[in-house]
Amino acid sequence: MNFIVENWYLILLALVSGAMLVVPALKGAAGGLSAANAVLLINREKAVLIDVCGADEYAAGHAGGAKSVPLSEFETRLPAVVKNKAVPLVLVCASGARAQRAAALAQKLGYANAQVLAGGLKAWKEAGLPVEKS
Repeated sequence: MNFIVENWYLILLALVSGAMLVVPALKGAAGGLSAANAVLLINREKAVLIDVCGADEYAAGHAGGAKSVPLSEFETRLPAVVKNKAVPLVLVCASGARAQRAAALAQKLGYANAQVLAGGLKAWKEAGLPVEKS
């Protein structure tokens, strides 16, 4: 007990450094898929890439092979675009915020394996992955 009282600062330092290691790992897990992991999911498990941006944003540039399902029409159009609810979905938007909302809606619709591309289209471009315009 005497050791703990005399060396409280060492224990505090150990706890703080441990927290600094754990917090980024937890944020990364909650933040969604990296672009590389999204490509692996698409290639290995035939995941469907869904762009939830509006029509104008989609036309200006979208991830290669992405299907357009705007967030405003998500609940009505997603079942027509992806009929098999067991297929993994990778949801993408410009930054990731709308894709988070779309993931919640997809879960509600029964798509259990809906994931968000962390960083959105920006992260896709930074990874050097193809971007199409229509």
